[in-house]
Amino acid sequence: MSTDTTSTAPAAPPVSRAAVVPPRPRGLAGLKRLLYSQKLAPYFFIAPFVITLAVFWTVPLVRAFTLSTQEVLYGDTTFVGADNYRRLLGDRVFWQAMYNSVRYMVLTLVLLIPIPMVLAAVINSRIGSPRVKSFFKASMFVPALTSVVVAGIIFRLMFAETGTGLMNQVIGFFGLGPVRWLREDIPGLVALLSLAMWRYTGVNVMYFLAGMQSIPTEYYEAASIDGANKVQQFFRITVPNLKPTLVYVTTISIYGGLAMFLESFMLYAGNGSPNNQGLTVVGYLYRRGIEENDIGFASAVGVVLLVVIMAINMTNLTLSGVFRKERVR
Repeated sequence: MSTDTTSTAPAAPPVSRAAVVPPRPRGLAGLKRLLYSQKLAPYFFIAPFVITLAVFWTVPLVRAFTLSTQEVLYGDTTFVGADNYRRLLGDRVFWQAMYNSVRYMVLTLVLLIPIPMVLAAVINSRIGSPRVKSFFKASMFVPALTSVVVAGIIFRLMFAETGTGLMNQVIGFFGLGPVRWLREDIPGLVALLSLAMWRYTGVNVMYFLAGMQSIPTEYYEAASIDGANKVQQFFRITVPNLKPTLVYVTTISIYGGLAMFLESFMLYAGNGSPNNQGLTVVGYLYRRGIEENDIGFASAVGVVLLVVIMAINMTNLTLSGVFRKERVR
């Protein structure tokens, strides 16, 4: 009688997937969850701006305010409190520089907002050849790409007080005598505004043209059906719908006007001008901080200028309704 010697071996336990695939490091998994988090994603997107703002704006601002309360002499600092501000408010030259900057800012607002807006409306209209308009847009924007140093030297030669200067030749054609452009207050202001118009008109035209092209054409078609002419369409449709662009251009123009320095510096071939007629607040800061090595006083000038710019711009934004909450219907 034969006996079956084969025996059934016990079944091997199933191999788990965790034993085959090695577990991921917890650190990488946590980093991935952090990067893909919907709550933290907005903060990652704005992080570069916040870091740039903190490094290049907030830190220098705090440092400037700290220096404005100190007297800095060859690396040694002495706390003087508000003495620099008291000296600043009692300095007649500072108020002359502030007057020059505010006057320049107001006049650039008067010139560099309505004129570019009208030019942009002409370019945006259906009147004229598209090729001519394209050439006009390109030629208007070229001055913005030109160096302020080069432009200042050219305008200084144009407004030379000699009879051979270009502007004196132009007015001489109409029988007027030569003008000492950069030796008198009003003619010097005309030269400075001419430089500003030449340089920044094309930039503002581009801003307003972009705003006009975002206005739906249906508005103008409906107005034409109702019998509105081009002038009425401009004031009833174009201008109201350009409010965001107007607020932006006004804001940067206020800052640019009060912070202007290089144009005046190059036009007058330095920071000195007759009776300080071309001295701006930034030029005054440069004179006291760089030329006279009074860093603490110059920092006080910078802080006061920042406060003035912020006050004017915040007033403008408030009156424009930027901070006003829209009503939910």
